[in-house]
Amino acid sequence: MTSKKHPSRSRTVSRKQQHIELTVRKDVHFRNITTGLERWSFLHNALPEMCLEDVDTSTRFLGHTLSVPLMISCMTGGYPGAEKINRELAEVCQETGIALGVGSQRQALEASVYHRTYSVVRDTAPTIPVVGNIGAVETATWSSVDQARKLVDLIRADALAVHLNPLQELLQPEGSPDFRGVLKAISLLVRELPVPVIVKEIGAGISPLVARRLLDVGVRYIDVAGAGGTSWAGVEALRSKDKEFAERFWDWGIPTADAIHAVAALKAEGPSFTLVGSGGISSGSDMAKCVALGADMTASARPLLMALVKNGKSGLKRLLDDWGREYRAIMFLTGSKTIRNLQEAPMLRGLS
Repeated sequence: MTSKKHPSRSRTVSRKQQHIELTVRKDVHFRNITTGLERWSFLHNALPEMCLEDVDTSTRFLGHTLSVPLMISCMTGGYPGAEKINRELAEVCQETGIALGVGSQRQALEASVYHRTYSVVRDTAPTIPVVGNIGAVETATWSSVDQARKLVDLIRADALAVHLNPLQELLQPEGSPDFRGVLKAISLLVRELPVPVIVKEIGAGISPLVARRLLDVGVRYIDVAGAGGTSWAGVEALRSKDKEFAERFWDWGIPTADAIHAVAALKAEGPSFTLVGSGGISSGSDMAKCVALGADMTASARPLLMALVKNGKSGLKRLLDDWGREYRAIMFLTGSKTIRNLQEAPMLRGLS
C-alpha cells in the first residue's frame, strides 16, 4: 500500500484549534442546501388520549438511559483550551442526562501532552455514554486494533466513532484523500474492539448504498451526519490557499432528512441497527422530525458549542432545556408516549 502523508504533531494541534475557532466565529453554514427537515411536518393529533405527563422522552443508547435521544457530537480535544471546553460539555451532559462524543483523537496517538483534554470527559461524566473518535483514513493504516484500544481506554469510551470525511480530506491543506482499505479496517474494528463502532459522516451524509456496505461488514451504529448544518468544505475553504476551488464544494452533500429517510428504509431488510440523525440539528422540532423519519438517536455539535462559548454552561443548559420542552410537546401533540410511538407518527411532506 502506498504510504500516506500525515501532518506534524504541531500542525495537528493547530488545525484542531483553527477548526473550533472558525466554526464558532465564522458563518460556515451551508449556503444553498438545507437539512430538508423543514419540508416535513407532523400530522396534528387532536385526540391524543393522554396527558403531557404520560410522555416518556427517554431512550436507551449504548447501554445507558438518556433523558432525550440526543448526543453532543464529536467536536474537540487535543489542543490548549480544549480541556475546559470538554470538561464543561461533560458537566452539562452529566447533569442533563445526554450523551457526549469527543473530537478526533488522532492527536492523542501522536503525543500524550494533551491526553487530559480527552480523558477529562469520562472523569467528569461517569454515568453517560461517552464516544471516542478517529478518522477513517487513520484506521486504514493500522495492522491491528491496538491503536483503537488505546483511544477507547483513554476516555473509557462506550463506543468508538470512525468518521468518514473524504470531502474534508480532499480540501484540507494537510489532508490525505486516500480511502483505500477503510471498509476492511472498519470490519476489523467491528470484530475485535470490545465496544461498538459507530460509523459517521461529518456533514456530507451517508447514502443507503454506503450504509448497506457498512451493515454487511457488521456495523450496527450509523450516524448519517447529513448536509444542511456546518459545511466542513466551507471551514476548509477559509483555511485553504485555493479558496476558489474549495468553495465549489461548499454545498456538497446529502441533506439530513433525505439521508435519514433513505437509510432508515434499510431497517426493513435487516439486520437491526441503530440510526443516528445529525447534520444541522438545531431544535427540539429537528430532533422529533429525525426520530419520526426513522432515527433512533440524534446528535448536534455547532449550535451547542456556540451556546457554551457565548453563554457558558448555564446558557447551554437553557438551550438544551428548550429543545427538550419542544421535543416533549411534539410527542404530546402527536399522541406519542414513547420514542417508538414517535417513530410511527404520521408526517406530511411539503414542497418548500
